[in-house]
Amino acid sequence: MLALKIAIRFLTHGRMQTILILFGIAIAISIQIFVGLLIGSLQRTIVDRTLGSSPHITISSANDVPTIRRWQQIVYEVEHNNQVRAFSPSATGNAFIEKGNKNLPVLVRGFPFSNADQIYNISDAIYDGKEYRTCREVLIGRELRDELELDVGDKLVLSVPRSGTTTLTVSGFYDLGVASINKNWLFTCLDTGQEIFDYGNRVTSIELTVKDLFQADTVSRQLGKKLNNDNIMIENWKDQNEELLSGLEGQRISSAIIQIVIIASVVIAIASVLAISVLQKSPEIGILKAMGINDFNASLIFIYEGFLLGLVGSIAGLVLGIGLLYAFIAFTTSPGEIPIIDIYFDYGFVVRSWLVALIVATLAGVIPARKSLKLNPIDVIREG
Repeated sequence: MLALKIAIRFLTHGRMQTILILFGIAIAISIQIFVGLLIGSLQRTIVDRTLGSSPHITISSANDVPTIRRWQQIVYEVEHNNQVRAFSPSATGNAFIEKGNKNLPVLVRGFPFSNADQIYNISDAIYDGKEYRTCREVLIGRELRDELELDVGDKLVLSVPRSGTTTLTVSGFYDLGVASINKNWLFTCLDTGQEIFDYGNRVTSIELTVKDLFQADTVSRQLGKKLNNDNIMIENWKDQNEELLSGLEGQRISSAIIQIVIIASVVIAIASVLAISVLQKSPEIGILKAMGINDFNASLIFIYEGFLLGLVGSIAGLVLGIGLLYAFIAFTTSPGEIPIIDIYFDYGFVVRSWLVALIVATLAGVIPARKSLKLNPIDVIREG
C-alpha cells in the first residue's frame, strides 16, 4: 500500500503533467471505441438492411423435381436446432395475373403466415387491409397494386401454366421497401400454393433465419450433416454474398489495424512520461531507498502509476468514445429521417477494449520500473 500511496502522491504533485497524459489516453481510447463501434454498427446495418427481411438459409430440391419429399422430417430437425430463430416451409411458383389487356408475371409464395412473418416481417409491412386468413386470400405489394389499381376485396385472376386459372381475393397490401419484391411477390397460405401449382403435400423450399446471421454457414453445414440427404440443397447467405463479405472483412481488418496502432501509441506515451518521471523523481526515490524502501516497492510505484493512468484514462475514453458515436449519429441524421446507420452496442468489444487499455497501461509502467531498479540511493543523493 505504501507504493500505491507514493504513486498517487507523485501523480497529484505533477498535476499538469498527469492531466495531459490522461487527456492523451482518453482521446486515444475514445477513438478506438468510436472507430470499433462505428465499423461494427456499419457492418451490422449493411447486413440487416440487405438481409433483414430475407432468409439466412434456404433448403430446396437438388434435382429436377422442384418439390421436396418428406419435408416434415426436415422441419423436425430444423425446429430442434437451438441456433435456428425462425423457419417456414414454402410452396412457390410462377404465374400470370390477368386483368384486362394486362398479363403480368408474378411469383406466388405460399407460406403459413405466422412462420413467414417471423422471417419477412409481413405484419409490419402491411399498410392497408390485413393478412390473409383463408386459403383464397392474397397479399399484394405496393408497386403491383399501383399498376393494377387494386383495392382490398378485389378479385385477382391468376393464370398458372398447365393448371388453368385461379381466382383469389385481395386481403391487403404490403410494402417491404424493395420495389422488385413489391411488384412481383404475392403472399398466400401454404395450402393455396400447393393447390394452384399441383404440388400435393410437398413444398418447394424451407426458409430459415438463425440467431447469429454470421453463423449461417456453420448452421447450414451442421444441418447438412444431420439431414444427410442428397436430394436437397442447403444454401446460406454468406455463400451467396461473397463480395459483401469481402468488403466487410476489409472493414474489420482496417478497424483492427487502427486499434493496434492506437494501443501502441498509448503504451509509448505512458512509458515515455513515466521514464521522464523516473529522472524527475530520482532524488525522492533515492531518499526513499535510503530510508529503507526496497527495490521492488520502488519499482512498484511506477507500475501503480501506469495502472492508475490507464484506469482513469480508459474510463474517460470509454465515455468520450460512446458520446462521439451518438453525436455522429445525431449530426448525420436529419429530423424525422432514418439514421444512416443503426447503433449496435457491442458490450464485449467495449469491455475488451477497456481491459486491453488498462493492461497495456500497467505494462507500460514496467519500463520505467526497471529503470528505477538501477538507481543507487548514494549516487542519487550525492548528485542531487
